[in-house]
Amino acid sequence: MSDKKLDQDSDECAAGGGGPVRKETGMRHLFATLTYSFDGYKYAFRESAFRQELVVFCVAMVLFAISGAAAVHYLIGLILFLILIAFEALNTTIEHIVDRVSPEKSEFGKQVKDLGSFAVFCLLCANGIFALYVLAQAILA
Repeated sequence: MSDKKLDQDSDECAAGGGGPVRKETGMRHLFATLTYSFDGYKYAFRESAFRQELVVFCVAMVLFAISGAAAVHYLIGLILFLILIAFEALNTTIEHIVDRVSPEKSEFGKQVKDLGSFAVFCLLCANGIFALYVLAQAILA
């Protein structure tokens, strides 16, 4: 892809397809931000990894309820889950940027994607370890 085409695509993307970007202020900015976040959620929901993580989180919360977990365990589980999906969104973003900037296979692109995947894996482990801790505590109590 030529630099001119890349610059044109960037300008179109920044401008939403045409015209200058209009920055919202005040309450309009808040509603615009909420809209952008909801659009991001809708996009994330189309990703199978996100849906799988959501299902596992719901199962974990049901198991917490069955085991009689303390309220603080639900809170910690929710926080860990939100961090996980934030990392999943960032990892998806990284993958899309790498694919857009460098559509051909490259060692650099692979390393960048692998590092993003590793970050998600670490949080999956943290979530799993915590869930196992909560459930083991209930079983051993």
